[in-house]
Amino acid sequence: MQNNNYDLIIFDWDGTLANSTQLIIDAICKGSVDVGLPEPTQEAASSIIGLGFREATYDLFGHIPDTKLSELTARYSHYYGLGEDHIPLFDGVPEAIAHLTEKGVPLAVATGKGRRGLNKALANSGIAHYFIATRCVDECHSKPHPQMILDLMSEVAATPERTLMIGDTSFDLQMAKNANVASLGVTYGAHSLERLLPHAPLAHFEKFTDLSSWLKIHL
Repeated sequence: MQNNNYDLIIFDWDGTLANSTQLIIDAICKGSVDVGLPEPTQEAASSIIGLGFREATYDLFGHIPDTKLSELTARYSHYYGLGEDHIPLFDGVPEAIAHLTEKGVPLAVATGKGRRGLNKALANSGIAHYFIATRCVDECHSKPHPQMILDLMSEVAATPERTLMIGDTSFDLQMAKNANVASLGVTYGAHSLERLLPHAPLAHFEKFTDLSSWLKIHL
């Protein structure tokens, strides 16, 4: 007999568990200026968070040459790296993740970060041991392609009807829809509620603590 409504809960990382949105925006904007590209607005830089870096860059600037993409990647990595070791989790994240694990719900991460970046973020966070599986953009197609979720479900033998995706961007929620799984949206990260609602999340939350309360009620 199943004790919970879900056999797998998948979290996005940046903007959902980790308060890294502004650092990403600033790194994109400063890196773009350094390599001679137009500086994106804060809104434009925020809008592409969640995609793989190549896909995000093409969305902002069109199909730039690979040499320019490499330069931008390096400068973005430089600026992001300046704050990478000091990114806080949102209030209540460690407690909520521990509670879900105590309830016996397998937890996973699906992220637009690369493997090196996620491993470092997990190590810094102190909650790495709670996640039984993770997928990164350099291992899968970029969101909103469903591969990350499909791979994670396969790894833990979860079915779509008992899998839940939680994220702060339209790409997270569209990925969930593409994988035929339910989703929850949070509006304290990169994308506005108006961008999340078209993808029909079960619910949406302005604070992580509100999300945590929902999970306690529905598990």
